Amino acid sequence: MTFSAQLLEWYQQNKRDLPWRRSKDPYLVWLSEIIMQQTRIAQGLPYYERFAHEWPTVEQFAAAGEQQILKMWQGLGYYSRARNMHEAARTIMEEHGGAFPCTYDSLRSLKGVGDYTAAAIASIVFGLPHPVVDGNVIRFMARLNGIGEPADLPATKRLILDIATRLIEPNKPGDFNQAMMEFGATVCTPANPGCTGCIFNSSCVAHDRGLVDMIPARVPKPPVKLRYLHYLVITFADNTGNHIFLNKRSGNDIWRNLYDFPQMDQAGGMGESGPICVEAGGVEEPGTGYEGQFRKVLQSDRVEYLGVSAPYTHLLSHRKLQVRFYRFHSAEKVDLPYMAVPLAELGQYPLPRPVEQYLKENSLLFP
Repeated sequence: MTFSAQLLEWYQQNKRDLPWRRSKDPYLVWLSEIIMQQTRIAQGLPYYERFAHEWPTVEQFAAAGEQQILKMWQGLGYYSRARNMHEAARTIMEEHGGAFPCTYDSLRSLKGVGDYTAAAIASIVFGLPHPVVDGNVIRFMARLNGIGEPADLPATKRLILDIATRLIEPNKPGDFNQAMMEFGATVCTPANPGCTGCIFNSSCVAHDRGLVDMIPARVPKPPVKLRYLHYLVITFADNTGNHIFLNKRSGNDIWRNLYDFPQMDQAGGMGESGPICVEAGGVEEPGTGYEGQFRKVLQSDRVEYLGVSAPYTHLLSHRKLQVRFYRFHSAEKVDLPYMAVPLAELGQYPLPRPVEQYLKENSLLFP
């Protein structure tokens, strides 16, 4: 039996029942692929189900507001995925008449659609023999063929792509690609792979040579940089109720178009759309003089300082944030260049994870 036949037989017997595998709708397949990028299935599945329920067609998704989409995406991280998908959906409606592109090249031209996503949609939905190469496939093929070069190198990925191109089942390319990914995700796993029960262990070079734990090699990642972020959480009361000041992020960073709070910069002023955080070595730990400094910035003696939070640690792919929240309240509206949002409406806004966490823990965020 050929490799492809063995793999497809294994897949039919062992594949997980996932909702996007029950559909050939290109929009739903695309939605699943974008959500599951850099996301575990257990975490991504509820998001997929909510998105598919709220916007079941590409037309409805394209017509949605970005704020709605970012709010629904909140907690998944890598928000550019959501923004790019929204832009691509609008392109499909405006330039393709609502018809989903059906070739690899036309799919690849959509915003945020790379080689992997284009190959996945082309094969699963349209039956085109384009192999997918993701982390699961690279690990599986590298071990099977004894490829010891670092998996992150472009040359390694090209080699794996060549191998997968030769192996792909032309009559069932979608099932083949899903089987490759499924095998890597459930059997040929990064740690503690199931080599004993693996149907390919007798032909696996890494298993034969005792190199499973060493393949694929990886280029060491640069050290994660520590950054400090200092937020001013300012509420005030008027005759309509309690309000809070929000800042819409406009910079070209990972939190673009999300909402956070005014923040202290290194010069001791409030930044509107500056960097996501201050560098290590800037303002770090709270101490004496902070209350007076903030009062000066707020330009009001009626602002009550309620204290500072413990640091919230938030990990990103390339940095670690230490976030503190400085709490203020005023019996009258303070004149600041930020959005004054009723506390009861705060839950409508997409927020970065540490901001959402702080608000929930301090009973400021309502469902």
